[in-house]
Amino acid sequence: MAENQEEYVKPKVENFGWREIYKKEDWWAIWLSLLIIFSAMALYFGGSSLKPLAVTPARWSNFGQLFHDFGTHLHWYILQFIFWAAVFSISTKIMGFKTSEFLLSFIFVYIISVIIFAIGAWDQAHHYNLEPPLVALVIGLIIANFFKLPKWMDTGFRVEYYIKTGIVLLGATLPFTLIIYAGPVAMIQATVIAVTTCLVVYFSATRIFKLDPRLAACLGAGASVCGVSGTIAVAGAVRAKKEFPVIAITLVICWAIVMIFFLPFMGKLMNLHAGIVGAWVGTSEFADAAGFAAAQAYGLMVGMEEIAVRAFTLMKVIGRDIWIGIWAFVFAIISVTKWEKADNLGQKPDAMEIWWRFPKFVLGFFLASAIITIVVHSIPMQEYLKEVKPALVNPIKAMRTWAFIFCFLSIGLTTRFRELTAAGGPALKSFTIGVVVNVILGFIFSVLIFGHYWSTALNVVK
Repeated sequence: MAENQEEYVKPKVENFGWREIYKKEDWWAIWLSLLIIFSAMALYFGGSSLKPLAVTPARWSNFGQLFHDFGTHLHWYILQFIFWAAVFSISTKIMGFKTSEFLLSFIFVYIISVIIFAIGAWDQAHHYNLEPPLVALVIGLIIANFFKLPKWMDTGFRVEYYIKTGIVLLGATLPFTLIIYAGPVAMIQATVIAVTTCLVVYFSATRIFKLDPRLAACLGAGASVCGVSGTIAVAGAVRAKKEFPVIAITLVICWAIVMIFFLPFMGKLMNLHAGIVGAWVGTSEFADAAGFAAAQAYGLMVGMEEIAVRAFTLMKVIGRDIWIGIWAFVFAIISVTKWEKADNLGQKPDAMEIWWRFPKFVLGFFLASAIITIVVHSIPMQEYLKEVKPALVNPIKAMRTWAFIFCFLSIGLTTRFRELTAAGGPALKSFTIGVVVNVILGFIFSVLIFGHYWSTALNVVK
């Protein structure tokens, strides 16, 4: 192995230490979300509301209504854009991105997102399955693959940042009591999936297709936990070749896009409950953003958006994403003690590696849920529905939806099919085996084993 040592170059996964609290998207997603949540709380208890800043297009049936609504609320859209642009520009600047590039790109993202929101607000959108997540993805794919955008615009297409912000804000609309109640079931289901899928992909890649174990580790992580983040974390932990995480991420993106349409279609075909499909998506999707798109789209189809999103979140964010740090640590140990032993590459991993690889935005999700739950738990249900939910919770939910739309659109804008040729045949086959296992296991657990639970346990108001 020593003669090939130079081929194994650690991907650019910098360990910032404690500087990561202002250098990484996970922490900025938490800070930004807490800013929104505490602002909403301050305004509510001060007798006002964040609702004007969280403006979204109203329901419309003709263009006259649509233009009148935009004209009436134009100043709030301008202020909302200034807010998003300011917080994202400042944070991305601190993280090392060019403000001029981000700002120009984000202007483009925001304008397209407003159009997507408007399409979703059309009173006939439901009949044509014009759900905002799918519309955002399709529009992004069309623009990216039929029009040549400057490469620098990718600076504003911050998929991971937007989705993590949306997830933390989602915590503020998901009761902490539900997380505690549903967590064990989600953890059991997620653990079986994460372990089984990873091992199936790894051993099929190494034993059947004779692939490099480092590539197999990247493929296994991408298929079993949080696709892109898991792949990058494991690639850095095992000192993978430069092209290995690219191959794995390519396959994650390809299959994630397929599942955005396949899983809701199968759910609709079998007339499954929104909670069941949300859990299935959370178990079998390969990326947080794609999973949210699929779960939300199905929820909107059947009129149970929150139920589908809750089930997905419990399965994917709480259940599977925590495996990122675990798999990175496990594969780091294997890499050091076995793959790198002959030439003494790398350093001995320690237990803190789990913390550094742990997706911190998950902590923000729990914190946001706990904060809002503490605030509203003693409020009578009638008062909650009449005053607290419209003035406090719904504006946070609207800001969450904006973050998700930014994310879904950015997925499409950064998915260029001409670049999805890096994955070789053996890697594609081994990953696809994992996909089949993942989807089947997801169906078995979500529908057959825990189907009654997922269809009844999430229907809570607060």
